[in-house]
Amino acid sequence: MDNVLAFSKKEFKSFFISPIAYVFITVYLVVTNFLFFQGFFIINQADMRGYFSLLPWVFLFFVPAITMRSWAEEKKVHTLELLLTWPVSDIEVVLGKFIACFCFLTTAILLSITIPITIVALGEPDMGPIIGGYLGAILMGAAYLAIGLWVSSYTENQIIAFILGVVATFMLFMIGNPFVTMVAPKWIVPVLDYIGLGNHFESVQRGVVDSRDVIYYLSVIGFFLFLNVQSLGSRKWE
Repeated sequence: MDNVLAFSKKEFKSFFISPIAYVFITVYLVVTNFLFFQGFFIINQADMRGYFSLLPWVFLFFVPAITMRSWAEEKKVHTLELLLTWPVSDIEVVLGKFIACFCFLTTAILLSITIPITIVALGEPDMGPIIGGYLGAILMGAAYLAIGLWVSSYTENQIIAFILGVVATFMLFMIGNPFVTMVAPKWIVPVLDYIGLGNHFESVQRGVVDSRDVIYYLSVIGFFLFLNVQSLGSRKWE
């Protein structure tokens, strides 16, 4: 565990070596705040459902932007081979990368705390959906991160990693959408409903924290981190 924490700390600090991290967080906050407050004063309701409904789509582009360099950059500058010779296991390296990305994304999400503060100042919101929405956003973001890291481990081109990350997360998000399920065979619809990333987020953002949704997101995270470990293992054999 010490190796994981040490590696994740190093990776987290690397985000802030260049201005990219600050630009990313600034753009994320500006975009989400602008899109939310555009409709907030029109609807005239003291809640954040409009904000959380935006996040699955915003994350489609912002999360792959976080993960695209994680493994692709290591391959491009040929430091991955050196990294794999360190006295750490593949799973420790993968967990270290994931925790660093998770902490960075969580920081960006929590910096939007000005939105609930503004809403409380303007009205009397129900805090249940707001807290549930933040929990759901963090869990969904973590699932996106695990998918993005897995994709990044197969290429040394950051742009390709970004595009593939967007495509992979979009497919998993849309697979349970009514647009897909209405044309799918009836026997497979329950499976698609359960697999879809978006379906589980909808219930959590309403303030209903169901253990099935939490288990689902943890399962997605674990599955794609496992695939990430396997991809590193196959590279060692090569």
